[in-house]
Amino acid sequence: MRQLSLGDVEAAAGRVRGRVRTVAVSRLDLGPDRAGPTAAGPSGSYDSSTASAAPTAPGSGEPCRIWLAHEYMQHTGSFKARGAVNFLRAHGEAGTLPAAGVAIASGGNAGLACAWAAQALGVPATVFLPASAPAVKIARLEGYGAAVRLVEGEYADAAEACAEFTGATGALRGHAYDDPFVAAGAGTLLEEIRAAVPGLDTVIVAVGGGGLFAGVSTAAGRHGIRTVAVEPEHSRALNAALRAGRPVDVAVDSVAADALGARRASGLALEAARHGDTVSVLVPDEAIAAARRALWDERRIVTELSGATALAGLSLTAADGAGYVPGPGERVAVVLCGANTDPSDLVAEV
Repeated sequence: MRQLSLGDVEAAAGRVRGRVRTVAVSRLDLGPDRAGPTAAGPSGSYDSSTASAAPTAPGSGEPCRIWLAHEYMQHTGSFKARGAVNFLRAHGEAGTLPAAGVAIASGGNAGLACAWAAQALGVPATVFLPASAPAVKIARLEGYGAAVRLVEGEYADAAEACAEFTGATGALRGHAYDDPFVAAGAGTLLEEIRAAVPGLDTVIVAVGGGGLFAGVSTAAGRHGIRTVAVEPEHSRALNAALRAGRPVDVAVDSVAADALGARRASGLALEAARHGDTVSVLVPDEAIAAARRALWDERRIVTELSGATALAGLSLTAADGAGYVPGPGERVAVVLCGANTDPSDLVAEV
């Protein structure tokens, strides 16, 4: 399997510079009410078998320090914009961007990013989505000028339809996560977080197919930073790959499946996990929903369920749940990665 390199991420940083928004980072208040990480309740199951060193539960010494990385404020509402820009610009530089344009299968966010980046470059874009994709994402895709094709079934069914389309038309086939340019683009996020949080020890990210994880983990590993990979209990492609030693198909059944619903993790993600300091955490849907609710109730932050999944995987003490527990003095960044959602269910009727 190909392993992503720090050079890939550095090259991506050059391509996306000035074309994506630098991530905003803010300190998470850990006051007496401790609203936030613990407001989500029990976080799920912690799998220390993939970590090179298990976290030390706090109890003495300096308290841990937590930052939120507000990547949901990125163009198109998610981190996917980074990979899309890098993918299209890299192919443009190489002369491999055909007149037929680009086509991609997506749960929504990758398609949005691809359509946005393609529109900026004057490239035709066709996006294949599961028919269950949120209406808000479909409307935004059409706003970017993309041709939208809805496919019955899951992401994998949309991907199959996309492959048939690119084979027939000659369009460049993009991928939501299993592409080195896409993953390297996502990895540029880590360098920005490091600049905002000197001495960063740990970064926590949500995982679907593993594009964000692969890029961030690759960059993090070169700086001695641990990556915590958080997945829904019933959409656990990377966790299953780590246990099996190879990418394997998994069943997908989660409230966050529209963005974290990949049946199989990428080889890039598995290799990054093998070569870095990685902790795999699984969280129940209830914890994901509670984390999203807590972000709104306590901070008026609106994210997708997938965008709040990383926060659902964080516990401040072992008593809070079975998520990742930072050690004393540990500096942790939690990536809030997407905001393409209908917020009406968050706003209480008056």
